[in-house]
Amino acid sequence: MIINVAAADRSYQVIIETEILDALVASFLPETRVALVVPESLARGALQNFVTELSSHVETTLILTPDGEAQKSVAVLESAWNQLGASGFNRNDRIVGIGGGATTDLAGFLASSWLRGIDWSAVPTSLAGMVDAAVGGKTGINTASGKNLVGAFYSPTAVFISPRFLSSLPTADLAAGLAEVIKCGFIADPKILQLVAGAGPGTLTDAALLEDLICRAVQVKADVVSQDFKESGLREILNYGHTLGHAIEKQERYAMRHGDAVSIGMVFAAELAHASGLISSEDVALHRTLLGSLGLPITYTGPWEVLRASMSIDKKSRSGMLRFVVLDALGSTRRLEGPNEEILKQAYERLQP
Repeated sequence: MIINVAAADRSYQVIIETEILDALVASFLPETRVALVVPESLARGALQNFVTELSSHVETTLILTPDGEAQKSVAVLESAWNQLGASGFNRNDRIVGIGGGATTDLAGFLASSWLRGIDWSAVPTSLAGMVDAAVGGKTGINTASGKNLVGAFYSPTAVFISPRFLSSLPTADLAAGLAEVIKCGFIADPKILQLVAGAGPGTLTDAALLEDLICRAVQVKADVVSQDFKESGLREILNYGHTLGHAIEKQERYAMRHGDAVSIGMVFAAELAHASGLISSEDVALHRTLLGSLGLPITYTGPWEVLRASMSIDKKSRSGMLRFVVLDALGSTRRLEGPNEEILKQAYERLQP
């Protein structure tokens, strides 16, 4: 399947098929050299054969990174810049990020900053990376102040998704990725909610269903970013669950899976919407049921005052005023600006186990 994304800086395709190597190699010009940004654990492990075969078709420089969010740091970025410099990378060359969402975030920002921008492609290997991080052109790293506060809007030349990569993922990582899929169901495509509700925990092991869900979630994101590339309005709906989710990730020193934090954040957003008279208690219960059926966390006990302070520097906040993406119906969103502090606290207290 091919899904087209029309973005402000460039249009590109998301190619979803079982075997992606030939399509990836065909996207390179004969003179192109490629820097492969890939976590060392994957390059020496589950992705070793893929990396080796790709390197047999094109001249490559291997930029190995730590796992997870640890790679989204200034130190790792600087090391990658030095490797590009040592290899003499120029504007005819390309960066390819192979790994989860953190890897494609880093690879995209590396490409945007080297020589003020060279081409890059994404090969996401986690479910979260496939349906979220690799599509849309958001790139960046983390700082002590928060997640993704330094970065750039910089689209890839293409995204190559092979559902086959999911076969080696731990169940917990698959579930975390499904949090982003379910998010797309709540904000735009309720059919996703029906499919997950019908399969329940079996969603995690149904390869055909997972591929269908990937296609649906990518289509939702492609539709949104094609209309609003730089998050000036509509694109904010993709942050459903992320305002508290990012604060939780920071509180947990990025040791918690992104999807797990977003799962909690979506329940919070649902409770907030219900407390504001926008959705029913049944809609809130659906959040808990669907997410909980996949083993995702739906409760949290961190310090409210710290989380509240972290949310105040969320990218959607304006002049210190919190803004949340909330539902007013399944598949329909609105922005909730400056909610009452007591309602905020009550919604958070509903997350206590």
